[in-house]
Amino acid sequence: MKVINSSGKRKRAIARATITEGKGRVRINKVPIEIITPELAKLKMSEPLTFAGSILPSVDIDVNVSGGGVFGQAGAVRTAIARGLVAWTNDPALKDAYLGYDRNLLVNDSRQMETKKFGGRGARARRQKSYR
Repeated sequence: MKVINSSGKRKRAIARATITEGKGRVRINKVPIEIITPELAKLKMSEPLTFAGSILPSVDIDVNVSGGGVFGQAGAVRTAIARGLVAWTNDPALKDAYLGYDRNLLVNDSRQMETKKFGGRGARARRQKSYR
């Protein structure tokens, strides 16, 4: 039996996808993707599935995602699913379609939050001075 493991990251979120032979089920943290909320996050997660129309009915995708917020997790999930489907099919046309649509489907987004420094409320903001 063929099993593919893949992962995706976005901000602090990490998603691990397992792709096996099956009936086309997609589950995120054991919840079917059809009932994921909010709607925008669900649409973001299902983007890689639209390109893989012919492959989808023959595979089951289980994704475990933790850390980060709702949309960070959605970004991590879409990367994990897209990488797994490319590894499952070994199809360069699918890979090119993903890269042409959005490079972050196959490459982790490396941007991270900048750390807070002393002297202010955030990473760049400083306390104001008044001399008069």
